[in-house]
Amino acid sequence: MGDKDIVSKEILKNIARDISKHILHIDIKKDMKLISQEFTRVESRESDLVFKNGDEVVHIEIQNDNHPQMHLRMHRYLSDILFEHETSTIKQYLLYIGKAKFNMKNGIKIENLDYKYAIIDMRDVACESFLYSDDPSALVLAMLCDFKDKDKQMVVNTILKRLRELNDDRSYRDYLKMVNVYSTNRGLEKEVKKGIDMLTVDIEKTPFYQIGVERGAKEATFESAMVMIEKFKLSIDDIVKELNIKKEELLEYINKKNAQK
Repeated sequence: MGDKDIVSKEILKNIARDISKHILHIDIKKDMKLISQEFTRVESRESDLVFKNGDEVVHIEIQNDNHPQMHLRMHRYLSDILFEHETSTIKQYLLYIGKAKFNMKNGIKIENLDYKYAIIDMRDVACESFLYSDDPSALVLAMLCDFKDKDKQMVVNTILKRLRELNDDRSYRDYLKMVNVYSTNRGLEKEVKKGIDMLTVDIEKTPFYQIGVERGAKEATFESAMVMIEKFKLSIDDIVKELNIKKEELLEYINKKNAQK
């Protein structure tokens, strides 16, 4: 098991409720609780997440790569869970968060055995399911989802901005660690770095902003836009979406400033 597997699984254990609510659409009960995940036979094995939710036992396995024998491992986990919860309804899910294209079986079909479990590829889940959530851990999951035709930088910026708004400094740093882990699975490292840099800059202390404050809030927004364009090399289309301003007005302002130089 690689280091990224271990980190990713530890993170996902802490956001089990959001996975269950937003991806698996499980009605989480008030008395939902984690149960033992370690099973011992010849060797010791630990599943990623097992919890008791009312009369159901839910098993979620997080997978970062295409394991050729995953279907056999899932069946062994089912057998182990049955030993302790035979009278419960057991639901199993394989949550795939890997970078490579998904390629695993979803069950076993041989003589006298027809076994299946559900598979969710995070790249098939629309990011809207999480992007506008007030749950920080759900926002982090948006990094792994399908952005569709949305601009990657704008989606990443939205995630980072919302995380900043919803958390204190310490919690924000913890969620940034999760974002960085997931960004490598989707090739979004550059977008995350640029987005973090943008949030780190204290625009209010820049000369552009101070001049803008004296001339009014609207002009201050235009000056902030110029900082983003000059410092972070973002496109004007991205900037107008981020700041919710009109493109024509921003272009007019830029041309006016350039003429004054």
